[in-house]
Amino acid sequence: MVEPRPVVQGLPAYKPGRNPADLAREIGVERAVKLASNEVAFPPLPAVVQAIAQVAGETNRYPDNGAVVLTRALADRYDVDPAQVATGCGAVTLCQELAQAYCEPGTSIAFAWRSFEMYPLLARVAGARAIQVPLVPGRPGGPADTHDLDGLLAAIDDSTRLVFVCNPNNPTGTAVRRAELERFLDAVPASTLVVLDEAYREFVTDPDVPDGIELMRGRPNVAVLRTFSKAWGLAGLRVGYLVAEDPAVAEAVRKTHVPFSVSMLAQAAAVAALSSEDEVRARCAAVTAERERLTGALRERGFDVSDSQANFVWLPLGEESAGLAAGLESRAVITRPFAGDGIRVTVGAPEEDDVFLAALDEVRAASTVA
Repeated sequence: MVEPRPVVQGLPAYKPGRNPADLAREIGVERAVKLASNEVAFPPLPAVVQAIAQVAGETNRYPDNGAVVLTRALADRYDVDPAQVATGCGAVTLCQELAQAYCEPGTSIAFAWRSFEMYPLLARVAGARAIQVPLVPGRPGGPADTHDLDGLLAAIDDSTRLVFVCNPNNPTGTAVRRAELERFLDAVPASTLVVLDEAYREFVTDPDVPDGIELMRGRPNVAVLRTFSKAWGLAGLRVGYLVAEDPAVAEAVRKTHVPFSVSMLAQAAAVAALSSEDEVRARCAAVTAERERLTGALRERGFDVSDSQANFVWLPLGEESAGLAAGLESRAVITRPFAGDGIRVTVGAPEEDDVFLAALDEVRAASTVA
């Protein structure tokens, strides 16, 4: 019998957010609300729909493997050379390509924990050791939900090839600020690549949370990851990108790139989305306003919710997480539980969040009666 490598056999499967239509059929309701995957509630941008329609008739051909038009648009946007940019099938694929490019058995990848759940899986697939540095409270008396950059720096050793800093952090929504991040970047050894994972950058409202691309400049061991899946509304098309100060980093990623993995439709959609930045900014402002309303409503209910800089909020519920998420799901609301830690709730449309809050009240009332 042919078997995969033992490390692959032991990998837990990535758990995507549940399909709301499936849940609705299962429990016999007309509609379920999905607040699990950090998608935006808005429909695709009009320019995106138009761009997809225009290129749909060409999909009998392979896409441009180098994504030249998109790469140039991103280079112009960030005032970098196109050689500093690499695109991929979502930012997570770029994470995998980074691990393949820089890691092997005997090396390590360092990151905060809990953070993006793919980091430890990527380390294992690459044969690298995963160095997980526990989160610390971001405010006195608060839950452990924020990067410990001093601890992360202390954990780096001669084997560490990659460090992921998810800022804002997924799933807690907290962010590290400029001064501490600059100190950290300046102290990391030159032989270690720091990857600032900024999938939620567009939702940041705290002016002291820095733009990673600005911090990248002049630091050849820093690269930035971003995605079109969240604020830009292209989750279903899968396109992300990396910007590196050192073009050799982007080149290494391109060498591990799966050919043609950024589809023709995704490339056209991303370019069209970039041309609609004013509309995207307006949508992000609506999301962050709703984030504040949802955060306030949860605090009024007694939840210890830290300020989020992403398009989701974090409920640090520990061992109660799985039970509460199951109770919400039985009431047609899908959230994202992390067993033993908390529940991540995407900021949805106001009417979706109202459904969530009502279901939350019902679950808590039922548990009180029980």
